[in-house]
Parts: sequence; structure tokens; C-alpha cells
Amino acid sequence: MTRSRSFPVRSLCFCAALAWLAPLSALADNCPAPGQWQVAEGESLTTAGLMAEFAETDVVLLGEQHDRLDHHRWQLHTLAALHAHRPEMVIGLEMLPREAQPALDAWVAGELDEGAFLEQSDWHRAWGFDPDLYLPILHFARMQRIPLLALNVTPELRGRLATEGWEAVPEQERFGLTPPAPARPAYRESLQAIYTQHVDRDDDPADLERFIAAQLVWDRAMATALVDAAANGNLVAGLMGEGHLANGDGVPYQLYDLGLRDHRSLLPWAPGPDCQPPLEQADALYVLGDESAFQLSDPPRLGVLIGEQADGVRIEGIAPGSVAESAGLATGDVIVSAAGLPMTEPTDLTAVVSRQAPGTLLPLEIRRDGERQDMLVRFPVDSP
Repeated sequence: MTRSRSFPVRSLCFCAALAWLAPLSALADNCPAPGQWQVAEGESLTTAGLMAEFAETDVVLLGEQHDRLDHHRWQLHTLAALHAHRPEMVIGLEMLPREAQPALDAWVAGELDEGAFLEQSDWHRAWGFDPDLYLPILHFARMQRIPLLALNVTPELRGRLATEGWEAVPEQERFGLTPPAPARPAYRESLQAIYTQHVDRDDDPADLERFIAAQLVWDRAMATALVDAAANGNLVAGLMGEGHLANGDGVPYQLYDLGLRDHRSLLPWAPGPDCQPPLEQADALYVLGDESAFQLSDPPRLGVLIGEQADGVRIEGIAPGSVAESAGLATGDVIVSAAGLPMTEPTDLTAVVSRQAPGTLLPLEIRRDGERQDMLVRFPVDSP
């Protein structure tokens, strides 16, 4: 999501659906046990039985909430099971754009250590989430020599396609992407709900259309990469935010439009008190136990919606009660630098904030109404 509204990665993770809701002791007696899979009509299956079936498909999508440690452990478990049934496998990653493919290839070949891989892939700018959440999966791929595939494109390209139009971007600069299928009404409504959570009510309606268009480019880019990889006869497992695949929208819908119909969507699910699995979300749900004790602490958040600006990062919205509101930041401010580092795109700010320790101050240089000024943002001891 980029220009005119380039939302930060964390604002577009669609991380809303399937978090744990209650400790196991509070669940109903008939609740499925952790480690089972729930499929149509509430049937429970084992990993051994289900993965033997799913390994025969062309594409398997594994949804996640990006900052959930248990989701990534589930993904690793599922990837290993699929690989045992079908070693000719590729793992696709939403986390990195096409430009990072050489770093992924070198990592799998054993030519880079962790630090070099993170630097050469530009992980922190491209994604921003803690690489420790993903490294076990990356090491699994390296150990088994499973090719890793960058599914994404840069925010800059998504923004150009969404705002300038497809004909304005030469084909060689868009990796062969074709215009996406329009969003179905329910998907469009969900995207609009995300958008309206972060903008002023009197915002330009055209910005909503650009936001939705950029989301569809995101989905189309990942679907196109998955289709290309599956054409070689491999099983392709794609890791992505759960909102990109829930309810058959997003990437699955674009896969259908591209002619690839043999795909499955899988999600982790932590039962709530009523133990009613949202089976409409995916083809199968993996039952999680209560892993909250092992969840990483929430990263610090500034509480802003941000977009690109020629000479900084523009604040497009302020979350009520946020660190940004307490500091006096306002919609329309342009953050020129943070912690002494120049801000040229939204992921620059995301990376700086993610490294901020609780109880510390973050110096910002902003431009407001054409004038520059310095500000100090204080992160609480217990960051929300």
C-alpha cells in the first residue's frame, strides 16, 4: 500500500480473526483437542491423514498473524508434514519482494549466515517483523534445500500500479503481473472496514479506491508467483497474512482468476468458549492449545497510519490513546528523521519504532505547516 496512502506493513496484516480467546480450562468439554484439524461439518482429522491429501494439490496457503509465535510454529509443523509426503516443494514468502530472490537463493544454498541474509534481503525494511519468528522456517528450508520464493512486490510498485494505472508501468517493470480480478463485495467491505479504522471521516473517497486497488495488486502479485512456481510441477506452500486468504478472497480468488483451481487454504485456530470453528474461513483449521505463555511481547507501536512523502513519511492518521497522540503528533505531520536516521519510506519508521525499548524516548524531526521542529516521543514502560 503506497502513495497516495502507503499504509505500514503492520496496518495491513489483517491480523484480526483467529487469536486465542480463553484458557483451555474454560473451554467446553466437547472442544477438539490441540493438534487436530477441523474440516467441513466439524470433522476432526489428524495431520498424517490430512497432509497426505493436501500434498497432492498444486498450492497450499498457510495463513498467519505475523507476530504470533504459535502461528509460525504451526506453519513449520505443517511444512514438515507436507514435505514428508512431497519433497518436490517450494515455500513462498509474502514477507519479501521479488528483488530479494537472490538473497533467498544464496541462503538456501548455504552461502549466507543469518546476519548476511537479513542484510542482503533487506528484511527489516521490506517486512519489519522480528526475523526470529521466521528463522526456524528459513533454517528448515535451508536444511532440506527447499527453494524459497519471494512472492511480494515492493510498496513502490504496488503504489504505482494502484495510482498510475497498469498501462503507465512497463510490463518489464511489473514482473509480468496482469490486472487483478475485482474484489468481491464481502472482501471489498472488509478492506473498507480496515481503511476506515485509520482515516478521518472527511478523507478523500478516492483514497479508499487507491487503498483497495493496492491491496488487490498485493494479492495478485502473490497469486502470480504461486502460479508460476506450480507450473514446474512442485507443491508450492505460500506463507502469508490470514486476511490474504480467509473466506476464499484475496489470493485464492486471484488464483482462480489466473486459472489455478487446485489449491487449499489452511489456518490455525484457537478455540473460544463456544468451540465453534469458523469453517468458512479456510479448507481446514488446525486446533491450537493455549500458547500465550510463550508468545513474544508485543512490539512497541507509535500508533500512526503513515504514507509516503517526497522528503519523509507523512502521518495520515493517529490512533486514539496512542503514543503518537500523547506526544502531540498530528495528521499531516511529515516525519523527516527518527533517532537521527532519515525517513524515506514507511518501513523506515516501522523499523526504528520496532527497536524502541519500553520507557525510552525517541527523538523525531518533523515538518508541520512547512516548518521543521524537534519532538520527543516517550514510550511507556509497558508498551501497549
